[in-house]
Amino acid sequence: MSENLPEYPKYQQEVVETETGMWSTGTGDTSGYGLITRTIEMPTGQQPPFGDWYDDAIKRVEEKVDHPFHHIVFDHGELTLYVPREKLLEVMRIMRDDYPLRFEYCLSVSGVHYPEYHGHEFHVVYHLESMTHNRRIRVETGAPADDPTIPSVTSIYPAADWHERETWDMFGIVFDGHPHLTRILMPDDWVGHPQRKDYPLGGIPIEFKGTKVPPVDQRRRYL
Repeated sequence: MSENLPEYPKYQQEVVETETGMWSTGTGDTSGYGLITRTIEMPTGQQPPFGDWYDDAIKRVEEKVDHPFHHIVFDHGELTLYVPREKLLEVMRIMRDDYPLRFEYCLSVSGVHYPEYHGHEFHVVYHLESMTHNRRIRVETGAPADDPTIPSVTSIYPAADWHERETWDMFGIVFDGHPHLTRILMPDDWVGHPQRKDYPLGGIPIEFKGTKVPPVDQRRRYL
């Protein structure tokens, strides 16, 4: 079976950080996991051709937008277009309206936090589907930690409304132009954004219907 699989071009990787240990760098780990070394890599992109409809999709966008891509990654038959945030709305409108593309449905919007990827710490990933052509594509953009702002795509894909609210709620990424960017999962008065990698994993007091749950380091011990 493996002899029939297509040979996809391999994308290049940029090493952004090297970590040691299993859980974190610099701990007093005596379990042996501290000997683990892990490199954190980010894809730097490839050059087409990739075959099938992918090359035509890239060409259509490039013909209508000046320098639309930061880079492109094609892996396991999936195409990801990395778009600068200032080009995002222009690219997304073409992805929806251009008939050879016709990605008329935004399946999801999600955030990713790469604290070690300096200058590009926050990414937003859009999964688009063409019901006309039965195709899927991924668009990704990013923002630095000191300005985590991305244009809202709700004017193009209204279904992105709640997805962007959840991404803001969990990651603190601000979607400029969103009609009602408020929390959707956490309480309105919650402090912080729980899916950031610098968010504490424990020690946060929580209250459920009048019953307070103390931080983990203040709970009663039974041993």
